[in-house]
Amino acid sequence: MMRLWVAPQTCARVTLTALEEIGAPFETRLIAFMAGEHRQPEFLSVNPSGKVPALETDDGVIVQNGAILSYLAQAHPEAGLLPQPEDAAGRAAVLAELFRCSSDLHPLVTRFVMSPMITTDPADAPRIRAKAAEGLAMQLAPLEQRLSRQPWMLGQDWSIIDAYLAWIWFRITGVGFDQAGYPALQEHYARASERPSARAALAREEKAQDELKERGLFFQPPPVGKTD
Repeated sequence: MMRLWVAPQTCARVTLTALEEIGAPFETRLIAFMAGEHRQPEFLSVNPSGKVPALETDDGVIVQNGAILSYLAQAHPEAGLLPQPEDAAGRAAVLAELFRCSSDLHPLVTRFVMSPMITTDPADAPRIRAKAAEGLAMQLAPLEQRLSRQPWMLGQDWSIIDAYLAWIWFRITGVGFDQAGYPALQEHYARASERPSARAALAREEKAQDELKERGLFFQPPPVGKTD
């Protein structure tokens, strides 16, 4: 059975969604960042980077969301997580869209949402957030145009890239990213959130979140403009 290491509201939600789409049995292990569990030997033996998600499989441990999602798509082609073109250029094009989320957008999400935690000077957090917002606006503009013409990122069919983009939208709008001018992205998020796998993943995440709240270890990022 696969085991996924998770934390609520992180990009592990995307991997959770992928596993729900596949339908094979799996279990989750919760990491409490506020308790420093990501720095403990047990988890560092799984992922030395101390980050989630990390997926334990019969083929070994896989880390980095892009790699995990690519692995799951190839290991379970029947789930339709990603298109599987026969030509190298086609496969590269699909991976480019996946890496658009993990390499272009995701780092900006971190700077926008967690800016008070990536600087030693609290007064610098608003500037970091503002620059991240500029980058997000630039990166999201072509996606808004694309999704105004088609329902999903890769065309008429859903892929796990849509779950990744939905998580990105959730994270940035949850701390005040201006949604004006992005009606297609808003509609995309609503559609992606209604998928049964997305609902199932969120239900698992909410249970983990409740556990952290009971332990007094749940962290909620501050709204934009506030650092206390």
